[in-house]
Amino acid sequence: MPEFQYSGRNRQGEVVNGVIEAGNIDAVANQLLNTSVTPIDIKERLVGENGLVEFWNRLNSRKPDLTDLIMFSRQMYSLMRAGVPLIRSLSGIIQVTNNRILREAFKEIQANLSSGRELSVALARHPLIFSPLYVSMIRIGENTGRLDESFLRIAQYLELEKDTRERVKSALRYPSMVIVAMAIAIAIVNIYVIPAFADVFQRAGAELPLATKILINTSGFFVSYWPFMLAVIVITLLSFFYYIKTDKGRVVWGKYKIRLPLVGKILNKAALGRFARAFSMSLSAGVPIVQALTVVSRAVDNDYIGEHIADMRTGIERGDNLTHTATLSNMFSPLVLQMLAVGEETGQVDEMLEEVAGFYEREVEYDVKNLSAAIEPIMIVLLGGMVLILALGIFLPMWDLASVSLGK
Repeated sequence: MPEFQYSGRNRQGEVVNGVIEAGNIDAVANQLLNTSVTPIDIKERLVGENGLVEFWNRLNSRKPDLTDLIMFSRQMYSLMRAGVPLIRSLSGIIQVTNNRILREAFKEIQANLSSGRELSVALARHPLIFSPLYVSMIRIGENTGRLDESFLRIAQYLELEKDTRERVKSALRYPSMVIVAMAIAIAIVNIYVIPAFADVFQRAGAELPLATKILINTSGFFVSYWPFMLAVIVITLLSFFYYIKTDKGRVVWGKYKIRLPLVGKILNKAALGRFARAFSMSLSAGVPIVQALTVVSRAVDNDYIGEHIADMRTGIERGDNLTHTATLSNMFSPLVLQMLAVGEETGQVDEMLEEVAGFYEREVEYDVKNLSAAIEPIMIVLLGGMVLILALGIFLPMWDLASVSLGK
């Protein structure tokens, strides 16, 4: 955060000077006015070597994650429940926040509150930290006078979100590690192991079986072109990550991500559970259904599903009911659609959506537990196939050579 050098007059009319760390000049002026100092001159300070230190600190700063937001929401709920004023609550949280980026954001939010802005407006100025759903829930809490309950609802939602993400990550961790280990093993075998055996076979002058010839030729290609192959892999990965950051790329990746073998269904159910949970929370807080769908469409962490949710919003704007638009989206199972229909008939859509969220979360938990059992046979077959190829390609010729030597 930049430093600003200021001069001003206090209540006694005396000239005071100093340095304040803030996001901008307006924030400095607000801080001075809050301390009964009338600013006369404010200018950004050139910090020389400190600029390098600031740059290094920013480079090593960790982006706030769900754990940080859960902690912040829980703290705000407890402080506001106890009757602590909002600005004073933020002051206390700033003192105990270890994340540098989050602490700087809190300072700017506090300055915005001091200048008369609403909390939801101040949070919306930090979209990389606070999602549209987070901001919308805070705005509802401000309008209804139940800001503490909004923080509690958000904390509970984020805790469930964190739990779901951890389950999906744990399910993908094992196959990812196995695939990476197999790729490294194949590279080492082709670059170092097979060439050594190829020299032995060449000196022996024996007739090699087809499997051995294929292995030697493949290894020769690896040895000759591995820099080119590495460059192609790096360029492909960089292009892929760049593409999925574009608007079109996020939608395409979201579409194929939920169709991946084994894990696609888990990712799809996790996203739909996230949608149902966020939608239920928004409706129960009093957010209009069209506005809730708009907010939730940007909070499901899958742009392909988000587009379908936006289409549901369009259908409702045309006068269709929620169940019909959900049916047209082709995202939900018949059981879920039936639960939504019952919710509309009884006027308890938010409660039924909460049941839908629980249904998907239980499905995700069940699928994650069974994922390892489904992946292990595939991994065993792949490892067995690799060992079989090596055995046929390397050890059979060695046995033939040993048989010839013993025969002599």
